[in-house]
Amino acid sequence: MQAMPTCARLISIVLVAVLSAGTAQADEDPVFVIEFANGAINPAVLDVPAGSRFKLELRNSGADPIEFESIELRKEKVLGPGVTSFIVIRRLDPGEYRFFDDFHPDTPPARLVAREAGGQ
Repeated sequence: MQAMPTCARLISIVLVAVLSAGTAQADEDPVFVIEFANGAINPAVLDVPAGSRFKLELRNSGADPIEFESIELRKEKVLGPGVTSFIVIRRLDPGEYRFFDDFHPDTPPARLVAREAGGQ
């Protein structure tokens, strides 16, 4: 077996370091939990940071499937009963962003409120 050339070995080391740094960054993002249960969304209003990346953890603790949907965020995700998943939001301008459970149309929409750090 031939030894890996020095250049190829260096590229491999750099690639592993870069990929590991990206994973560490994703693990450091703040996480905000939204729970769906039998036609209810909790919390109905959720404050999140404007201008920075964060994760929304979506939990379906109900007996029926749900669909997180937000036209303003351009995000949607279907979760079966008992399933937890997440969506990464890269950055939001300050403001309000509605979302709803598309499988439960009678449930009122909820809101993400993106605020600047230190904002009211």
